[in-house]
Amino acid sequence: MLSFTPAIDTEKDLVRFQGRLIETWNITSALSENELAYLHHQTLVSTIGASTRIENAVLTDEEIDWVDTTLSQDSRTTSFDAQKGFIIDKLSKDHQRSIEEVAGCREVLTTIYQQAAELFPFTETHLRGLHHDLLRYYPQASRYAGAYKTTSNKVVSVNHETGQQLTVLNPVDPGLTTITAMADLINWYTTSIRESVWPTLVAVEFVFRFLSIHPFQDGNGRLGRALFLLALLQSDDKYLCQTVPYLAIDRQIEKNKTLYYKVLHQASKGEFCQEPKEYNYNALARFFIRIMENSLQDIGVYRSRYAKLQGLSESAKHVLDCFKSSPKKLLKVSDIERQTALPRRTIQYNLKAMKEMGFLQRLGSGAGSRYQLIF
Repeated sequence: MLSFTPAIDTEKDLVRFQGRLIETWNITSALSENELAYLHHQTLVSTIGASTRIENAVLTDEEIDWVDTTLSQDSRTTSFDAQKGFIIDKLSKDHQRSIEEVAGCREVLTTIYQQAAELFPFTETHLRGLHHDLLRYYPQASRYAGAYKTTSNKVVSVNHETGQQLTVLNPVDPGLTTITAMADLINWYTTSIRESVWPTLVAVEFVFRFLSIHPFQDGNGRLGRALFLLALLQSDDKYLCQTVPYLAIDRQIEKNKTLYYKVLHQASKGEFCQEPKEYNYNALARFFIRIMENSLQDIGVYRSRYAKLQGLSESAKHVLDCFKSSPKKLLKVSDIERQTALPRRTIQYNLKAMKEMGFLQRLGSGAGSRYQLIF
Protein backbone atom coordinates (compact mmCIF):
# COMPACT_ATOMS: atom_id res chain seq x y z
CA MET A 1 0.00 0.00 0.00
CA LEU A 2 0.96 3.67 -0.21
CA SER A 3 3.73 4.92 2.07
CA PHE A 4 1.95 8.25 2.47
CA THR A 5 -1.49 9.66 3.12
CA PRO A 6 -2.72 11.87 0.28
CA ALA A 7 -3.35 15.47 1.31
CA ILE A 8 -6.87 16.83 0.91
CA ASP A 9 -5.82 18.88 -2.13
CA THR A 10 -4.22 15.80 -3.69
CA GLU A 11 -7.43 13.81 -3.23
CA LYS A 12 -9.47 16.63 -4.79
CA ASP A 13 -7.11 16.68 -7.77
CA LEU A 14 -7.46 12.90 -8.12
CA VAL A 15 -11.26 13.04 -8.06
CA ARG A 16 -11.28 15.79 -10.70
CA PHE A 17 -8.82 13.89 -12.87
CA GLN A 18 -10.81 10.66 -12.58
CA GLY A 19 -13.93 12.44 -13.79
CA ARG A 20 -12.11 13.83 -16.83
CA LEU A 21 -10.50 10.45 -17.44
CA ILE A 22 -13.91 8.74 -17.60
CA GLU A 23 -15.19 11.42 -20.00
CA THR A 24 -12.19 10.81 -22.26
CA TRP A 25 -12.61 7.04 -22.05
CA ASN A 26 -16.25 7.39 -23.15
CA ILE A 27 -15.02 9.27 -26.23
CA THR A 28 -12.08 7.04 -27.18
CA SER A 29 -14.00 3.79 -26.63
CA ALA A 30 -16.34 4.80 -29.47
CA LEU A 31 -13.59 5.59 -31.99
CA SER A 32 -12.62 3.47 -34.97
CA GLU A 33 -9.56 1.24 -34.89
CA ASN A 34 -7.89 3.43 -37.50
CA GLU A 35 -8.33 6.59 -35.48
CA LEU A 36 -7.14 4.88 -32.28
CA ALA A 37 -4.06 3.60 -34.12
CA TYR A 38 -3.35 7.14 -35.28
CA LEU A 39 -3.76 8.53 -31.74
CA HIS A 40 -1.40 5.90 -30.35
CA HIS A 41 1.20 6.57 -33.03
CA GLN A 42 1.13 10.28 -32.24
CA THR A 43 1.45 9.44 -28.54
CA LEU A 44 4.35 7.03 -29.08
CA VAL A 45 6.37 9.44 -31.21
CA SER A 46 5.71 12.37 -28.85
CA THR A 47 6.68 10.29 -25.82
CA ILE A 48 9.90 9.00 -27.38
CA GLY A 49 10.87 12.50 -28.45
CA ALA A 50 10.10 14.16 -25.14
CA SER A 51 11.66 11.49 -22.92
CA THR A 52 14.94 11.49 -24.85
CA ARG A 53 15.10 15.29 -25.16
CA ILE A 54 14.60 15.66 -21.40
CA GLU A 55 17.93 13.81 -21.17
CA ASN A 56 19.47 16.17 -23.79
CA ALA A 57 18.97 14.17 -27.00
CA VAL A 58 18.37 16.35 -30.04
CA LEU A 59 15.97 14.59 -32.44
CA THR A 60 12.72 16.38 -33.29
CA ASP A 61 9.33 14.66 -33.41
CA GLU A 62 9.41 14.91 -37.21
CA GLU A 63 12.70 12.99 -37.27
CA ILE A 64 11.46 10.42 -34.77
CA ASP A 65 8.27 9.89 -36.77
CA TRP A 66 10.43 9.17 -39.81
CA VAL A 67 12.63 6.77 -37.79
CA ASP A 68 9.56 4.95 -36.48
CA THR A 69 8.09 4.67 -39.99
CA THR A 70 11.40 3.36 -41.32
CA LEU A 71 11.68 0.74 -38.57
CA SER A 72 8.02 -0.25 -38.81
CA GLN A 73 8.67 -1.67 -42.25
CA ASP A 74 10.38 -4.58 -40.49
CA SER A 75 8.69 -5.93 -37.36
CA ARG A 76 11.79 -7.83 -36.17
CA THR A 77 13.27 -6.60 -32.89
CA THR A 78 16.66 -6.32 -34.63
CA SER A 79 15.35 -4.06 -37.38
CA PHE A 80 17.29 -1.03 -36.07
CA ASP A 81 20.59 -2.88 -36.45
CA ALA A 82 19.76 -3.50 -40.10
CA GLN A 83 18.65 0.11 -40.74
CA LYS A 84 21.11 1.94 -38.47
CA GLY A 85 23.54 3.03 -41.20
CA PHE A 86 20.73 4.28 -43.43
CA ILE A 87 19.09 6.22 -40.58
CA ILE A 88 22.33 7.81 -39.38
CA ASP A 89 23.19 8.79 -42.95
CA LYS A 90 19.81 10.50 -43.35
CA LEU A 91 19.85 12.30 -39.99
CA SER A 92 23.58 13.15 -39.69
CA LYS A 93 26.39 11.30 -37.95
CA ASP A 94 26.51 14.09 -35.35
CA HIS A 95 23.19 12.75 -34.04
CA GLN A 96 24.28 9.11 -33.67
CA ARG A 97 23.99 9.00 -29.86
CA SER A 98 20.52 10.60 -29.98
CA ILE A 99 19.45 8.13 -32.68
CA GLU A 100 20.63 5.20 -30.55
CA GLU A 101 18.73 6.56 -27.54
CA VAL A 102 15.59 7.03 -29.62
CA ALA A 103 15.79 3.46 -30.94
CA GLY A 104 16.20 2.04 -27.43
CA CYS A 105 13.42 4.18 -25.96
CA ARG A 106 11.12 3.14 -28.83
CA GLU A 107 11.81 -0.52 -28.13
CA VAL A 108 11.12 -0.24 -24.39
CA LEU A 109 7.91 1.75 -24.86
CA THR A 110 6.65 -0.66 -27.53
CA THR A 111 7.25 -3.57 -25.14
CA ILE A 112 5.44 -1.80 -22.33
CA TYR A 113 2.44 -0.83 -24.43
CA GLN A 114 2.11 -4.29 -25.96
CA GLN A 115 3.10 -6.54 -23.06
CA ALA A 116 2.13 -4.75 -19.85
CA ALA A 117 -0.21 -7.59 -18.86
CA GLU A 118 2.45 -10.25 -19.48
CA LEU A 119 4.96 -8.26 -17.40
CA PHE A 120 2.83 -8.69 -14.27
CA PRO A 121 3.80 -9.67 -11.62
CA PHE A 122 6.70 -7.35 -12.35
CA THR A 123 10.11 -8.68 -11.38
CA GLU A 124 13.71 -7.49 -11.25
CA THR A 125 14.38 -9.75 -14.25
CA HIS A 126 11.76 -7.79 -16.21
CA LEU A 127 13.30 -4.52 -15.03
CA ARG A 128 16.82 -5.51 -16.02
CA GLY A 129 15.52 -6.68 -19.39
CA LEU A 130 13.86 -3.34 -20.06
CA HIS A 131 17.05 -1.51 -19.11
CA HIS A 132 19.08 -3.74 -21.41
CA ASP A 133 16.71 -2.98 -24.30
CA LEU A 134 16.87 0.74 -23.52
CA LEU A 135 20.64 0.75 -24.04
CA ARG A 136 21.01 -2.13 -26.49
CA TYR A 137 21.75 0.12 -29.47
CA TYR A 138 24.39 2.19 -27.65
CA PRO A 139 27.58 0.09 -27.99
CA GLN A 140 29.46 1.89 -25.19
CA ALA A 141 26.78 0.72 -22.72
CA SER A 142 27.20 -2.98 -23.44
CA ARG A 143 29.19 -3.60 -20.25
CA TYR A 144 26.51 -2.20 -17.93
CA ALA A 145 23.20 -2.54 -19.81
CA GLY A 146 20.81 -4.54 -17.61
CA ALA A 147 23.15 -4.47 -14.60
CA TYR A 148 22.88 -2.40 -11.44
CA LYS A 149 25.41 0.42 -11.05
CA THR A 150 28.92 -0.13 -9.76
CA THR A 151 29.83 3.53 -9.18
CA SER A 152 27.98 6.36 -7.46
CA ASN A 153 25.73 8.59 -9.55
CA LYS A 154 23.59 11.65 -8.93
CA VAL A 155 21.11 13.84 -10.77
CA VAL A 156 22.16 17.47 -11.14
CA SER A 157 20.00 20.16 -12.72
CA VAL A 158 21.87 23.11 -14.26
CA ASN A 159 20.36 26.54 -14.88
CA HIS A 160 22.09 27.43 -18.15
CA GLU A 161 21.29 31.14 -17.70
CA THR A 162 22.85 31.53 -14.24
CA GLY A 163 25.14 28.49 -14.12
CA GLN A 164 23.57 27.49 -10.79
CA GLN A 165 23.53 23.74 -10.07
CA LEU A 166 20.97 21.86 -7.98
CA THR A 167 21.43 18.30 -6.78
CA VAL A 168 18.00 16.92 -7.63
CA LEU A 169 18.74 13.43 -6.33
CA ASN A 170 21.72 12.04 -4.45
CA PRO A 171 20.97 8.33 -4.75
CA VAL A 172 21.83 5.28 -2.71
CA ASP A 173 25.36 3.87 -2.95
CA PRO A 174 26.05 1.00 -5.36
CA GLY A 175 26.37 -2.56 -4.16
CA LEU A 176 24.32 -4.26 -1.47
CA THR A 177 22.30 -1.14 -0.56
CA THR A 178 21.11 -0.74 -4.16
CA ILE A 179 20.32 -4.46 -4.45
CA THR A 180 18.36 -4.48 -1.18
CA ALA A 181 16.48 -1.24 -1.97
CA MET A 182 15.45 -2.51 -5.40
CA ALA A 183 14.24 -5.87 -4.07
CA ASP A 184 12.12 -4.05 -1.48
CA LEU A 185 10.74 -1.65 -4.10
CA ILE A 186 9.73 -4.33 -6.60
CA ASN A 187 8.06 -6.41 -3.88
CA TRP A 188 6.17 -3.34 -2.63
CA TYR A 189 5.06 -2.35 -6.14
CA THR A 190 3.78 -5.81 -7.10
CA THR A 191 1.61 -6.05 -4.01
CA SER A 192 0.39 -2.44 -4.14
CA ILE A 193 -0.51 -1.53 -7.73
CA ARG A 194 -3.73 -3.58 -7.77
CA GLU A 195 -4.72 -3.10 -4.14
CA SER A 196 -4.64 0.67 -3.79
CA VAL A 197 -7.72 2.83 -4.29
CA TRP A 198 -5.49 5.28 -6.16
CA PRO A 199 -3.17 3.42 -8.58
CA THR A 200 -1.94 6.76 -9.95
CA LEU A 201 -0.40 7.50 -6.56
CA VAL A 202 1.20 4.05 -6.48
CA ALA A 203 2.73 4.85 -9.88
CA VAL A 204 4.06 8.17 -8.55
CA GLU A 205 5.60 6.57 -5.47
CA PHE A 206 7.01 3.68 -7.50
CA VAL A 207 8.76 5.93 -9.99
CA PHE A 208 10.06 8.36 -7.39
CA ARG A 209 11.52 5.60 -5.24
CA PHE A 210 13.10 4.10 -8.36
CA LEU A 211 14.66 7.45 -9.24
CA SER A 212 15.81 8.05 -5.66
CA ILE A 213 17.68 4.72 -5.81
CA HIS A 214 18.94 5.40 -9.37
CA PRO A 215 19.92 1.75 -9.68
CA PHE A 216 21.54 1.83 -13.13
CA GLN A 217 24.63 3.61 -14.39
CA ASP A 218 22.72 5.30 -17.20
CA GLY A 219 19.15 5.59 -18.49
CA ASN A 220 17.36 5.91 -15.13
CA GLY A 221 15.33 8.96 -16.17
CA ARG A 222 14.06 7.46 -19.43
CA LEU A 223 13.36 4.11 -17.80
CA GLY A 224 11.68 5.72 -14.79
CA ARG A 225 9.20 7.60 -16.97
CA ALA A 226 8.52 4.40 -18.91
CA LEU A 227 7.86 2.60 -15.63
CA PHE A 228 5.27 5.24 -14.77
CA LEU A 229 3.36 4.24 -17.91
CA LEU A 230 3.81 0.56 -17.07
CA ALA A 231 2.34 1.04 -13.61
CA LEU A 232 -0.71 2.84 -15.01
CA LEU A 233 -1.19 0.09 -17.60
CA GLN A 234 -0.94 -2.60 -14.94
CA SER A 235 -3.56 -1.05 -12.68
CA ASP A 236 -7.03 -2.49 -12.21
CA ASP A 237 -8.62 0.83 -13.25
CA LYS A 238 -10.01 0.13 -16.74
CA TYR A 239 -10.45 3.82 -17.50
CA LEU A 240 -6.81 4.46 -16.70
CA CYS A 241 -5.14 1.47 -18.34
CA GLN A 242 -7.27 1.73 -21.50
CA THR A 243 -6.62 5.47 -21.93
CA VAL A 244 -2.87 5.56 -21.16
CA PRO A 245 -1.86 4.44 -24.71
CA TYR A 246 -3.21 7.79 -25.92
CA LEU A 247 -1.56 10.01 -23.25
CA ALA A 248 1.72 11.67 -24.23
CA ILE A 249 2.66 12.27 -20.59
CA ASP A 250 6.35 12.87 -21.25
CA ARG A 251 5.46 15.60 -23.74
CA GLN A 252 3.90 17.56 -20.89
CA ILE A 253 6.85 16.79 -18.59
CA GLU A 254 9.23 18.16 -21.22
CA LYS A 255 7.19 21.37 -21.37
CA ASN A 256 7.49 21.64 -17.57
CA LYS A 257 11.03 20.27 -17.19
CA THR A 258 12.22 22.86 -14.66
CA LEU A 259 9.23 22.24 -12.40
CA TYR A 260 9.65 18.47 -12.85
CA TYR A 261 13.18 18.59 -11.42
CA LYS A 262 12.05 20.97 -8.70
CA VAL A 263 9.32 18.69 -7.36
CA LEU A 264 11.64 15.67 -7.58
CA HIS A 265 14.07 17.57 -5.38
CA GLN A 266 11.34 18.70 -2.97
CA ALA A 267 10.19 15.14 -2.38
CA SER A 268 13.51 14.14 -0.80
CA LYS A 269 15.54 17.35 -0.47
CA GLY A 270 17.92 15.55 -2.78
CA GLU A 271 18.80 12.73 -0.38
CA PHE A 272 17.93 9.02 -0.43
CA CYS A 273 15.89 7.80 2.56
CA GLN A 274 15.96 4.22 3.80
CA GLU A 275 12.39 4.63 5.03
CA PRO A 276 9.98 5.47 2.15
CA LYS A 277 7.57 7.20 4.52
CA GLU A 278 10.11 9.98 5.06
CA TYR A 279 9.63 11.31 1.53
CA ASN A 280 7.18 14.12 0.80
CA TYR A 281 5.15 12.79 -2.14
CA ASN A 282 2.18 15.17 -2.30
CA ALA A 283 3.70 17.96 -4.41
CA LEU A 284 5.07 15.36 -6.84
CA ALA A 285 1.69 13.61 -6.98
CA ARG A 286 -0.13 16.85 -7.78
CA PHE A 287 2.45 17.60 -10.49
CA PHE A 288 1.84 14.24 -12.19
CA ILE A 289 -1.94 14.58 -11.92
CA ARG A 290 -1.81 17.98 -13.62
CA ILE A 291 0.53 16.61 -16.28
CA MET A 292 -1.90 13.76 -16.98
CA GLU A 293 -4.84 16.16 -17.20
CA ASN A 294 -2.96 18.19 -19.80
CA SER A 295 -2.25 14.96 -21.67
CA LEU A 296 -5.98 14.26 -21.84
CA GLN A 297 -6.41 17.57 -23.66
CA ASP A 298 -3.79 16.56 -26.23
CA ILE A 299 -6.14 13.81 -27.44
CA GLY A 300 -8.47 16.47 -28.80
CA VAL A 301 -5.58 18.03 -30.74
CA TYR A 302 -4.61 14.66 -32.24
CA ARG A 303 -8.24 13.92 -33.17
CA SER A 304 -8.56 17.26 -34.93
CA ARG A 305 -5.42 16.52 -36.94
CA TYR A 306 -6.72 13.05 -37.81
CA ALA A 307 -10.01 14.54 -39.06
CA LYS A 308 -8.11 17.02 -41.26
CA LEU A 309 -6.04 14.17 -42.71
CA GLN A 310 -9.17 12.24 -43.60
CA GLY A 311 -10.54 15.30 -45.34
CA LEU A 312 -7.56 15.81 -47.65
CA SER A 313 -8.18 15.50 -51.38
CA GLU A 314 -6.29 12.90 -53.41
CA SER A 315 -4.09 15.62 -54.89
CA ALA A 316 -3.27 16.94 -51.41
CA LYS A 317 -2.28 13.42 -50.29
CA HIS A 318 0.03 13.13 -53.29
CA VAL A 319 1.67 16.41 -52.32
CA LEU A 320 2.03 15.32 -48.70
CA ASP A 321 3.62 12.02 -49.73
CA CYS A 322 6.44 13.93 -51.40
CA PHE A 323 7.77 14.99 -48.00
CA LYS A 324 7.79 11.58 -46.32
CA SER A 325 11.00 10.10 -47.77
CA SER A 326 13.17 12.32 -45.57
CA PRO A 327 12.40 14.05 -42.24
CA LYS A 328 14.24 17.26 -43.15
CA LYS A 329 13.16 17.51 -46.75
CA LEU A 330 12.61 21.05 -48.05
CA LEU A 331 10.64 21.23 -51.28
CA LYS A 332 9.79 23.99 -53.71
CA VAL A 333 6.69 23.98 -55.87
CA SER A 334 8.81 22.95 -58.86
CA ASP A 335 10.16 19.92 -56.95
CA ILE A 336 6.64 18.70 -56.23
CA GLU A 337 5.58 19.43 -59.78
CA ARG A 338 8.27 17.08 -61.10
CA GLN A 339 7.38 14.31 -58.64
CA THR A 340 3.62 14.38 -59.01
CA ALA A 341 2.92 15.82 -62.49
CA LEU A 342 0.11 17.83 -60.85
CA PRO A 343 -0.74 21.30 -62.20
CA ARG A 344 1.26 24.07 -60.50
CA ARG A 345 -1.91 25.87 -59.40
CA THR A 346 -3.23 22.66 -57.73
CA ILE A 347 0.08 22.21 -55.91
CA GLN A 348 0.11 25.81 -54.71
CA TYR A 349 -3.48 25.56 -53.49
CA ASN A 350 -2.75 22.35 -51.57
CA LEU A 351 0.46 23.71 -50.05
CA LYS A 352 -1.38 26.79 -48.80
CA ALA A 353 -4.22 24.68 -47.39
CA MET A 354 -1.91 22.22 -45.63
CA LYS A 355 0.15 25.05 -44.17
CA GLU A 356 -3.01 26.51 -42.67
CA MET A 357 -3.94 23.06 -41.33
CA GLY A 358 -0.57 22.73 -39.61
CA PHE A 359 0.84 19.88 -41.71
CA LEU A 360 3.54 21.99 -43.39
CA GLN A 361 5.63 25.05 -42.63
CA ARG A 362 6.87 27.52 -45.25
CA LEU A 363 10.43 28.80 -45.20
CA GLY A 364 11.22 31.93 -47.18
CA SER A 365 8.94 33.88 -49.48
CA GLY A 366 8.22 34.34 -53.13
CA ALA A 367 9.71 32.09 -55.79
CA GLY A 368 12.34 30.81 -53.35
CA SER A 369 9.80 29.49 -50.83
CA ARG A 370 10.31 25.95 -49.58
CA TYR A 371 8.03 23.77 -47.52
CA GLN A 372 8.77 21.24 -44.77
CA LEU A 373 6.68 18.60 -43.04
CA ILE A 374 5.50 19.16 -39.45
CA PHE A 375 4.77 16.17 -37.22
